[in-house]
Amino acid sequence: MKSNFKTDLAQEKRLTPLLDSYYRIHLKMYDFKRAHSLEQQLSGIDLILTHKKTGEVYFVDEKAQLDYLNKNLPTFAFELFYTKNETLKHGWLFDSEKKTHMYALVTNIQKENDSFTACNITFVNRKKLLCFLTDNGLDEAFLKNQVLEHLGFHGKMELSGLDLRKEGHVHFSSKNKAEQPINLVLQLAFLKEIRVARRFV
Repeated sequence: MKSNFKTDLAQEKRLTPLLDSYYRIHLKMYDFKRAHSLEQQLSGIDLILTHKKTGEVYFVDEKAQLDYLNKNLPTFAFELFYTKNETLKHGWLFDSEKKTHMYALVTNIQKENDSFTACNITFVNRKKLLCFLTDNGLDEAFLKNQVLEHLGFHGKMELSGLDLRKEGHVHFSSKNKAEQPINLVLQLAFLKEIRVARRFV
């Protein structure tokens, strides 16, 4: 099993101009600038939005479905845990060191002749999402207990607090990815329904 980390970074860099063009068109009420320092990026900040009237600042972490080019998936995977040196590590969703206010979920990424041509972007309010999970008994402690009971499992695992078909599930990738990520996979339509997300393009 190989890590796709370097490949993903190169792909993300090439995707950036397309994303920036969408931000210029659709985020007219905000000034935006990209975070370039390693410290900011490790803190879950790819983009800094500043409201032109109020001055409010939002840190945005871009998450792109680069493994599924030219496919329009109805779901998105939020990283709960991953494995490094045979040790279970916190994923980015519950990482308390992250300063992220919003996730920009980049889906339905279209690519032609080695160029990215179109995509969808859905903004998710991280605080609202975490509050929803906690209020519905799906907080970090509960999910970690569930994960620890099923380490080594591969595939979908149903959660009592979520409808498997319409809302989401936990997915273990223990066989096909080096980091063996364990993700909370949620339906994009469900995220909009519970008002933690808004698609703007």
